[in-house]
Amino acid sequence: MLTSTKSGVPEKDKNTSVSAAEVMGRVMHHDQTWARSESTTKAGMASCIGPDMSIVGNIECKGPAQVLGRIEGELRASDLQISDGAQVEGSVIAQNVTVCGRVKGTIRAVRVKLQNGGAVEGDIFHRSLSIDENSQFEGSSRRVENPTDPSSSVDAKGPQNKDVAPAPLPSINAELADGPKH
Repeated sequence: MLTSTKSGVPEKDKNTSVSAAEVMGRVMHHDQTWARSESTTKAGMASCIGPDMSIVGNIECKGPAQVLGRIEGELRASDLQISDGAQVEGSVIAQNVTVCGRVKGTIRAVRVKLQNGGAVEGDIFHRSLSIDENSQFEGSSRRVENPTDPSSSVDAKGPQNKDVAPAPLPSINAELADGPKH
């Protein structure tokens, strides 16, 4: 949007002209706990999916990331903050995951925290898991040594021996041949 000034030269509206650094600065101050975390990129900030963003597809972040918007797909980061109001539908893989928003899918992380009303619907593979009393978890959790390794989460229900054949069921024909039992 352009507005005119006294000089008659068009000038950009100050509300629409915002640099990426300003947005990142505002987002980082939105959640002071996250801003103070020791996990930061070389520039000193986490990558961010803003509250007005919706992404369909896989996302890979080499450093920490914060989600305020909506993601549908696989999400990878070194450390991940899923903030209040954020939604992720798909797999989440990181060293540390803090969920204050909603996740529908599998989480694989060394440390997983559900806090401030966070909700997870799906399986969690972890080395450490903490769930605040006002958070929700619907699914199964499994402690594994290497939770970020996909092979460690192939079977969430535990090892099953596939070589063992199921026991045969009694035949109804055998019962009929024996006649009625009194």
